[in-house]
Amino acid sequence: MALSVAPSRAVGVASIVAAIGCSAIATGSSLAFRSGQIPEAANGFLGPLVQAWARWDAGWYASIAREGYWYSPGVQTPVAFFPGYPLLMRALMQLGLDRYACGFLVTLCCGLIAIWLFFRWASTLAGPQSATTASLLLVLYPFALYLYGAVYSDALLLALVVGAFLFLERDRIGWATVLGMLATATRPVAPAVVLGLVIRQLERRRARGERIRALDFLPVLSLCGLALYMAYLWQRFGDPLAFVHVQSAPGWDQPPGPETWLKVTWFRILFPRVAPLVAARLVGHALVTLGALALVFPTRRLLGWGYAVYVAAAVGLPALSSKDFMGLGRYVLAAFPLFLTVALLLRERPRLRKWWLTVSAIVLALLTFAFGAGGYVS
Repeated sequence: MALSVAPSRAVGVASIVAAIGCSAIATGSSLAFRSGQIPEAANGFLGPLVQAWARWDAGWYASIAREGYWYSPGVQTPVAFFPGYPLLMRALMQLGLDRYACGFLVTLCCGLIAIWLFFRWASTLAGPQSATTASLLLVLYPFALYLYGAVYSDALLLALVVGAFLFLERDRIGWATVLGMLATATRPVAPAVVLGLVIRQLERRRARGERIRALDFLPVLSLCGLALYMAYLWQRFGDPLAFVHVQSAPGWDQPPGPETWLKVTWFRILFPRVAPLVAARLVGHALVTLGALALVFPTRRLLGWGYAVYVAAAVGLPALSSKDFMGLGRYVLAAFPLFLTVALLLRERPRLRKWWLTVSAIVLALLTFAFGAGGYVS
């Protein structure tokens, strides 16, 4: 007799197995290559495991968690990174754990919570079968490694935005707004969150034939997370837009303007000749970005205007402000409705669905190996 497993349990098991597998791969490659490591990360709780996940921007978050912010115009400074994630790290540090271990634990816990919330959200809109497929697409997404331990803010952001929309679907608009505020204090996603929540709420009212009320615009207050960070920057450094201005610093080189918008740097690096791995990285991120934007229209058809606008802003704005598409692979995690859109598109294509999940899992393993080895993945 075949044993049936509840969809929620299957997703939970899959996410835990993926987290364990990615940690094993990252730790193994970290120990083998010992490249790009942060020595301090190996000295505390969980040693080699934490060190494997402490790469690149982890140093900035760890610096904010311990020393706070500083700002000097014209150079790279931590004001580029929003406070939600390092504040949570600092809170956990009060238990006596070192800052990198705190970052690892925050990411792992938030990542697993985000997947659980995503399954519940997707089940609300499309039922458990499609929600299971969508959740597996998320669990095995090549850049899902940022949900399983990397000391980055993506897992926290995903948990907050999925939770916000889940509360909205359950008519808890107050809690949706609170989580929206926390999301806009975690990353510069305010336009996507506010527009997505408000349009979705109005859409739901219209679908039920109900009159629009002033309360439906409560999610506009989600801007408060961003506003509080800007107020802090103004009071402390005299520049409420310091997080924008610092993008022009040498090394980041992403000033707002036509050169960034038109991806001149991307073309300049790729042509006439570039190392194959660099080309694969740059072209890969560009393809993920274009693919995500192409799914905006199916998302509107399958999930409605609110989610389509949210996805367009969540992917489109960072794509516009990036000089070379780098980072967009993990930014797509925040555009979570895409995973349900793809699941619905694959609903009548079981063979393609199987291949999609298989290839995605292989690429996830490869990117996790590269991340652990110190490679600049995203």
